[in-house]
Amino acid sequence: MTRTERIETRLREAFSPAHLEVRDDSESHRGHAGYQEGGESHFVVVIRAKAFEDKSRIARHRAVHEALGKELVSEIHALSLDIDT
Repeated sequence: MTRTERIETRLREAFSPAHLEVRDDSESHRGHAGYQEGGESHFVVVIRAKAFEDKSRIARHRAVHEALGKELVSEIHALSLDIDT
């Protein structure tokens, strides 16, 4: 399973989002720190879920990181999050 698939699976299981977009943005970082040949080092995640209602921005980010797990987060160089309800 690719990192993209692992991210999608874990976020769907944790939040049952109404909308989820996971985009591998690694190619736009070629030549920069953290770039890995073959991609899957830089991601953009757009997620909309009721689970984020009444949570602060920091709490939302922490919840996403927790859902992904330390192991997967440690494999990712950059993770841009757009989180809303």
